[in-house]
Amino acid sequence: MSAVRMERDSMGELAVPADALYGAQTQRAVQNFPVSGQRLPEGFIRALLLAKLAAARANVALGQLTAEQGDAIAAACRQLLDDAALMTHFPLDVYQTGSGTSSNMNANEVIATLASRVLGSAVSANDHVNCAQSSNDTIPSAIHIAAALALREQLLPALQHLQQTTQAKALQVDHHVKTGRTHLMDAMPVRLGQSLNGWAQQVAANVDRLQQLRPWLLQLAQGGTAVGTGINADPRFAARFCQELQALTGLVFVPAPDYFAAMGAQDTAVALSGQLRTTAVSLMKIANDLRWMNSGPLAGLGEIELAALQPGSSIMPGKVNPVIPEAVCMVAAQVIGLDAAVAVAGQSGNFELNVMLPLIASNLLSSIALLANASRLLADKAIAGFSVNEARLQQALARNPILVTALNPVIGYARAAEIAKQAYREGRAIIDVAAENTGIDRDELARLLDPARLTRGGL
Repeated sequence: MSAVRMERDSMGELAVPADALYGAQTQRAVQNFPVSGQRLPEGFIRALLLAKLAAARANVALGQLTAEQGDAIAAACRQLLDDAALMTHFPLDVYQTGSGTSSNMNANEVIATLASRVLGSAVSANDHVNCAQSSNDTIPSAIHIAAALALREQLLPALQHLQQTTQAKALQVDHHVKTGRTHLMDAMPVRLGQSLNGWAQQVAANVDRLQQLRPWLLQLAQGGTAVGTGINADPRFAARFCQELQALTGLVFVPAPDYFAAMGAQDTAVALSGQLRTTAVSLMKIANDLRWMNSGPLAGLGEIELAALQPGSSIMPGKVNPVIPEAVCMVAAQVIGLDAAVAVAGQSGNFELNVMLPLIASNLLSSIALLANASRLLADKAIAGFSVNEARLQQALARNPILVTALNPVIGYARAAEIAKQAYREGRAIIDVAAENTGIDRDELARLLDPARLTRGGL
C-alpha cells in the first residue's frame, strides 16, 4: 500500500495519501464518487482559487481574518495558480455532490495545507479559507467566473479569428462566380465571396450574442452564503469580494441583484449553454458547406479543394478526405449534447439551491474549449487555404437552366420555364435555347444571363 497519514474531519478519522495536500473531506469524496474518472476542468479550479484569493483579501479588509492569515491564504492560492503540477491535488470526479461541496472543500483543504506552511501555524479550511462563504454561493460564483474568463481568453478571440479569416478569404475569392443552391438543387448564381461573407456574418452574430450574455455572467452569487440570506458574512463582503476579484482578473464583477435567484437557479448558465449550442450549429453549417463544395474530386461538386492534410483511406490509395470539417461537425454534435445536459441540470434548482452545479461547470467549460479549438482549426486549416476550381465553376454555370430566371421580367415565368426544361432535357446552354425561342438578340441575352451581373441582384 502507498504511504498514508491520518486526517480528521467532523465525521471522524480517515486515511489520506501521505503526499496529498488535501484532507479528510476530499478523501471521502474520492472514495464516494468513483464514477467517470473525469475531473472538473482546470479552468473551473482556477476560478475557484481566484474566488478564495479574493475572499481572503476581502475578509482581511473587513477584519474577519488577520493580515497574516489572509496573506498566507493568498500566497497559497498564488502558488496553486502559478504551478500547474499542483492541479493533481484536485482529483474529484465531476459526478459528485450536486452542490459542489466536495470541490469547495477540496480547494479549502489544499489551500489550508499550503497556507499553514506559509504561516507556520494552523490555517483552518472551514474557519479561515472558507470564511464568509458557503459552497452554495462559491460554486455558482466560480461557474460564472470560469465561464467569463474562458469566453474572454478562449472562445471570443477564436471566433473573431474565424470571422476575420473568413472575411479575408471572401475578398480573395470574390471574383469567382458559382452556382447557388437551394434544397441542394441548382439555383441562381452567387459569388463565392458572398457565400463566405454569409459564414462570417454567422460567426459575427454569435460573437455579439455571447458578448450580450457577459453582463449576466459578471453577476455573482457570492455573499448569499448558505441559502441566500448572507448568514455569517459581513454585509459588505460581497461588494468587497467583487472589488478584489476585479483587481485580479480585470473583469467588472458585481454582486447578483438577488442571491436567491443566483443560487436557486442557473438560468444564466443555461442561456450561455444555449448560445454555445447556437454557435455549434453555425460551425456545423459552415463545415458542411465546405464538405459539399469540396466533394469529388470527379463525381461530386468539386468547386474547391481543401488542403490535403493526411491520407484518407487505409485501402484506397490517393484518397484525401475533408478531415477538418468532419472534426468540426463532431465538435458541434458534442456541444449540442452537452447543452441538452445543461438544460436538464438547470431544471434541478430545488428551492434555494441548484444541485447539478458540477455538471453545469464541466459542460460549459468543455463546450467553450471545444468550440474555441474547432474555430481556429476551421479558420487556419480549412478556410484560409482552400483553392478554387474555376473551370468546374464555369462548366456548371454554363449549363445551369435556372439562369433563365433573369428572363422572367422579359418573357414571363411560363415561357422561361419551358426554355429551362428544354435546356435541361437537351443538355444545352440556356443562352442557346433562349436565342432559338425568344427572338431576343444574342448580345442582349448574354447581358441578361451574365452570371456575374446576376449576383448583384435587381432587375
